[in-house]
This record gives sequence, structure tokens and C-alpha cells, in this order.
Amino acid sequence: MVPDLALPTTDLHPSWFEAHAEWGPGLHEDGFGLLPTDEIESPRGFEAWVARLTDEPDHWNTNGTRCIYRWIVEGGKVLGGIALRYGSDETVMRTGHIGFGIRPSARQRGVATWALGRMLDDARGLGMDRVLLVCAEDNVGSAKTIERHGGVLESIQDTKLGLARRYWVTIGSRSTTSI
Repeated sequence: MVPDLALPTTDLHPSWFEAHAEWGPGLHEDGFGLLPTDEIESPRGFEAWVARLTDEPDHWNTNGTRCIYRWIVEGGKVLGGIALRYGSDETVMRTGHIGFGIRPSARQRGVATWALGRMLDDARGLGMDRVLLVCAEDNVGSAKTIERHGGVLESIQDTKLGLARRYWVTIGSRSTTSI
């Protein structure tokens, strides 16, 4: 079965919660746009969060950055999330244009590589010629995923969350990476 990039939806509430539980407590699921102020435990709170991700005019997020959120779904199961932030504001320069996270049980299958390729295609469609991706310095899986798409390490910087690798990916012809 091949995954799909889907708009966030309340229809996937049970599966999203399984993925969230697999990560453990906290807001560390990169690519989901989850904020400390989001109340996702109740159906009403979850619905409000999904609406924020999908209904914002012209995809503006709460930081004032334009953003497209997608969930990585396979057979009705949420495998992860990926977000494309576009612009060159402070948030993008700190967190990167693309952020992604894959639930632990779906890692090491090429899902992140596939999803990043699709999001790079979307960035190309928006007229972007290169994108910044940032990951924790010790996140070997994310670093390898970024490097598979031509990521060039710009620097390793100290951030309030610890050391972070900063990569630039030049967007060339359409990606052909598959799972």
C-alpha cells in the first residue's frame, strides 16, 4: 500500500490519537502544527484544531507564516505529518520551510523520504527554488532523509531546544523518489 498526503480531517481522529500516543506526552510531533494552546483531547477541541489547520485564509498560521499542513496516511492510518511554510520571515528562518514527523512504528520504511519528495514538489509549484530544513543535531533519521533529497548542511547552531542542523535543498526537476 502506498501512503497519501491528506488534508487534516476529523475523520482520522482515532488514528491520529494512536499516532499521538505512540510519540508519548508533549507537543513534539513535527509537521502537525500542534501548539500548547490546542486542546485536542475532546472531540470539539480536536475539531477546532483541525479547522485551524485547514480553514485559515490563504493558509496563514498563528505565527503569521503561510503554511500548508498534510497528514501522511496509509490505509486509514496516520503515519505522520508534514508542513510546508513559505516565505522568509523569522519563523521560517528559525524552523525551516518544511517540518515533518513520522510515528515511531512507521519509521525506517522510507515514508519520510517519500513525503518530503511530495512536499518539495508542492514547494516547486509555489515557485520556490530552494528550501530550508532544520532538524535536531542528533536526529540521524531526519538528517539522512534531508540529505537523500540533496540537502546541503549550512551549519549546526545552538537553539533554545538544543543543537540543530540547518540544511538547504535546491529544488530542481520533479522528484522521482519512491518508497
